[in-house]
Amino acid sequence: MKIDPVSLTADLIRCPSVTPEEGGAIELLERLLEMNGFSCTRITRGQVSNLFAKWGSGKNGRVFGFNGHTDVVPVGDLSSWSVDPFGAEVKEGFLYGRGATDMKSGVAAFVAAAIDFVNNNPPDGSVIITITGDEEGDAEDGTAAILDWMKQNGEKIDHCLVGEPTSPSKMGEMMKIGRRGSMTAKVIATGVQGHSAYPDRAKNPILAMVKLLDILASHQLDIGTEHFDPSTLAITSVDTGNKASNVIPASTTATINIRFNDKHTGKKISDWLKQCAKNIEHLTKTKINIKINISGEPFFSKPGYLAKLVKKSVKKYTGISADFSTTGGTSDARYIIKKCPVVEFGLVGKKMHAVDESVQTSQIIGLENIYSDILKKFYLDVKKDRK
Repeated sequence: MKIDPVSLTADLIRCPSVTPEEGGAIELLERLLEMNGFSCTRITRGQVSNLFAKWGSGKNGRVFGFNGHTDVVPVGDLSSWSVDPFGAEVKEGFLYGRGATDMKSGVAAFVAAAIDFVNNNPPDGSVIITITGDEEGDAEDGTAAILDWMKQNGEKIDHCLVGEPTSPSKMGEMMKIGRRGSMTAKVIATGVQGHSAYPDRAKNPILAMVKLLDILASHQLDIGTEHFDPSTLAITSVDTGNKASNVIPASTTATINIRFNDKHTGKKISDWLKQCAKNIEHLTKTKINIKINISGEPFFSKPGYLAKLVKKSVKKYTGISADFSTTGGTSDARYIIKKCPVVEFGLVGKKMHAVDESVQTSQIIGLENIYSDILKKFYLDVKKDRK
């Protein structure tokens, strides 16, 4: 049964799977994979539905895995879209819809490649597909839950490819072998409310917040490391909720997002943030509280067998020698690296999360070809190793 990856992408787009809603996408893939000899297990944790699918029953053979997500970010302003976000309309060679780029096309490509491969070239080993519905959300009950289940049930993956969009502008120009860490800090400065005509009777939390933010934003975390760009700190919001022009507010809040490389850990940066806050507290006599969420530590997968394998297949079909990169945001590869070597490779990501998100249909077909070639080479190498 030959699966058309473009049609499958369209079917997935028509599933309104906005995090954490499953929207029918996991169910669709589960039926399709079971029809083609995969043993499927639905893994549900919290409000999230995930899927573990395996072809091959041997516990000792080589195992290649694909990982991806079917959940998508919200549509945003519907009136800004020129098409139905869940209509999967094709125009001038492009397939439109929320998740077209990130990353229902990638999921469709590796599912189609895996089904075609096991039906026509049954490997001496197993192929595993893991799909989560919680990558765009908190990601605590998605791939992490699948890996917990795998550990409990004695399942393994030797090498894993994540189908996230990785190329900035041209198909094949970049693959990810690591990512910076990510953390968000919510800062609340509390003073004493008062009349603006009598500032001496109040304690202005805005002054404390401004001093703190200036210190944080002016500080250079580092200049980059061997494999990573410099760490960055961005102030993403400042708010008092104060609608009166003659009132000094009692409190103000700010949100800070930090992307950090392997020179740091989340704890190290958290300690620095808290110390800076204490210094400003002492200086301004206000109270500053910081709530920190570390969504991922930096990771790096040294280019080895898997990275070189993917690079060869990418060059074969695109003519481009993909750069190894650690740029971009977080991904579920941060969980998988704890279990096995992992590489991310997928389509051009320029339109992900955007209004009128779209993907070139020819790229989806090209991506399936690359994934198919990777599977063939992987299991050909297995045969060679056993001779």
